[in-house]
Amino acid sequence: METTATPTHCPYCALQCGMNVTPLPQGGVEVTERPDFPVNRGALCGKGRTAAQVLSPAARLTSPLVRSGGRLVPAGWDEALDRIAGALSSARARGGPDAVGVFGGGGLTNEKAYGLGKFARVVLRTSQIDYNGRFCMSSAAAAGTKAFGLDRGLPFPLEDIPRTGCVILVGSNLAETMPPSLRFFGELRDNGGTLIVVDPRRTRTAEQADLHLAPRPGTDLALALGLLHLVVAEGRTDEEYIRERTAGWEEARAAAMAHWPEHVERITGVPVPQLRQAVRMFCEPRAAMVLTARGPEQQSKGTDTVGAWINLCLATGRAGRPLSGYGCLTGQGNGQGGREHGQKADQLPGYRKLDDPAARRHVAGVWGVDPDSLPGPGRSAYELLDALGTDIRALLLMGSNPVVSAPRAAHVEERLRSLDFLAVCDVVRSETAELADVVLPVTQWAEETGTTTSLEGRVLLRRRAVAPPPGIRSDLEVLRALAARLGVEKGFPADPEEVFEELRRASAGGPADYSGITYRRLAEENGVFWPCPEPPADSAPVSHPAHTDADADADGMYGANGAHDAGGASAPAGGPTRAPGAVHPGTPRLFLDRFATDDGRARFAAVAHRASAEEPDAEYPLLLTTGRVVSQYQSGAQTRRVAELNAAAPGPFVEVHPRLAARLGAVEGDPLAVVSRRGRAVAPARITAAIRPDTVFMPFHWPGEGRANTLTNPALDPTSKMPEFKTCAVRVEPLGAQE
Repeated sequence: METTATPTHCPYCALQCGMNVTPLPQGGVEVTERPDFPVNRGALCGKGRTAAQVLSPAARLTSPLVRSGGRLVPAGWDEALDRIAGALSSARARGGPDAVGVFGGGGLTNEKAYGLGKFARVVLRTSQIDYNGRFCMSSAAAAGTKAFGLDRGLPFPLEDIPRTGCVILVGSNLAETMPPSLRFFGELRDNGGTLIVVDPRRTRTAEQADLHLAPRPGTDLALALGLLHLVVAEGRTDEEYIRERTAGWEEARAAAMAHWPEHVERITGVPVPQLRQAVRMFCEPRAAMVLTARGPEQQSKGTDTVGAWINLCLATGRAGRPLSGYGCLTGQGNGQGGREHGQKADQLPGYRKLDDPAARRHVAGVWGVDPDSLPGPGRSAYELLDALGTDIRALLLMGSNPVVSAPRAAHVEERLRSLDFLAVCDVVRSETAELADVVLPVTQWAEETGTTTSLEGRVLLRRRAVAPPPGIRSDLEVLRALAARLGVEKGFPADPEEVFEELRRASAGGPADYSGITYRRLAEENGVFWPCPEPPADSAPVSHPAHTDADADADGMYGANGAHDAGGASAPAGGPTRAPGAVHPGTPRLFLDRFATDDGRARFAAVAHRASAEEPDAEYPLLLTTGRVVSQYQSGAQTRRVAELNAAAPGPFVEVHPRLAARLGAVEGDPLAVVSRRGRAVAPARITAAIRPDTVFMPFHWPGEGRANTLTNPALDPTSKMPEFKTCAVRVEPLGAQE
């Protein structure tokens, strides 16, 4: 057996930590450190270190399953594929193309996400496609696009964080969700910088902060506006920057001035002295950053909330300057790339808009179809799930587990059960797969080659390190086989590099331009940051050095524009300079010359605080917020199959403040029922002063009676269509001590 170590990347979060994977002579697979990758420098969390355990045949699907007599039973590939193709054809014949839905995942590689979007629009001709990334970073994406003209999670590498002066980290517990990233913030403090953490709970991350602000869930918008009010009142705005690089300031300023400190304290619970301290810490250094995560984003006003935090950066001249800016900490493994290449309801590859005639012409030309044949934008993720069994009669689902991860999950489970037909492609037999009519076992991270795009916008090459068990096929092979059965014989290759070459052409000239990136470059350079346009045909080849701190310093020696339009002209994203004809080095840092708007100016958002979709009342007097724990990941479909991780985090819990526990008469470990207008969940009490007395917390990794998303509110942000996972009204009922 070949036992060579293969350098690759972790299958879990958007850090995409580097690791080496080696098949062992006695069987099994070993994961070891890979110190050459700059994001984690060899460090791995428990999930990454144990990732190979999900490769075991004992932990995963090894055969197609079809429903027979009410049960899922093993079947051959031809039977399973024929059933899917027949059911999709029947649904289209009865109800038209939009009677078929497609639901993807933020963990799919770029090649798979691209292929899935193409399959939906070229083969099925359906507009009904979206993906679970809508539940993660869509509000930040919408706000960033409004403000800057472009959405890339971080407009700078993580390596810039230790060299800034202050970071405001809003709604992220990265000590548990992205443990290897915590060292960047430790280095920030070692270098004399400061960290402000905004979170209703005193998390492991908040414990590392110089200042912890603990707002009431759902009030992050008021908090950001209150800080901006103080910036203005204390004369800390950068008027020259506002005048030269932004638009919309007067309207945004007027909105912020309606949020005076005492008013904001009443809304958020954050004391005025802490507000003033945060403004001083943020404004006094030469450079500073604001980073948001799911806390402020997973709200029915998430886009406005992120826009308000961006306003804070713009008003103080902290965007598009060295070691400064706003960034989103993208969550899923390919959450960035997954939202760039076409599995989103309103999108075509390269982050193009589906309703843009020029974008439709370009992509249709690459695909060899008539632009008019491409369907228009469809429903967002929750809207699509809510329409199952009514307008949508059949669903093809890849790499997602909405039975656990969707808001109002009991309702979503009911909608899935109401379908005429459900097909699931997955690595494991998830809770959603249990409802399917056909389940297809597919390859996973170490068994296939493909690209992902990290939260930095760094495109990476995941390499195949081991062979899959017999009988397993890749998602690309599934799409090719289904396309052929549905009458499209060409255009769906199973080779990932061939798919990536087509993706390069489809993305060329778009906001997320990968056309200058190749598998060879990714292997040689440890990743390439987009945008990275293809050089003109007459360009001479040049070497591609890896990106390091030498690319930038605090004096702003970053170079000029690196983005482009379809013809290769300079465009307003900002990046490294290149000589005519030279191969583009990629763009680690965006916006340093101008923003990606038509006039190069960033846009302020004129926003005002408003209540959450559901506020506490006499019947439901408390707030629920949800999140993750360090030893589980997302819906837990993979991590709950790893014994070490289950031992560390065996099940759900309800975090309550001691004062609330005393009122309930609850002690540690007592079962508590948490009840919302959508359902009831039961889990043991975990009593801690780290949470606000008016708030309870539940992690969302588990199914069954402890399923947190049974409770959550599907109220949608009007722009991003993000559900309001992070706050809803609940009551808590003690059930008495367990026997």
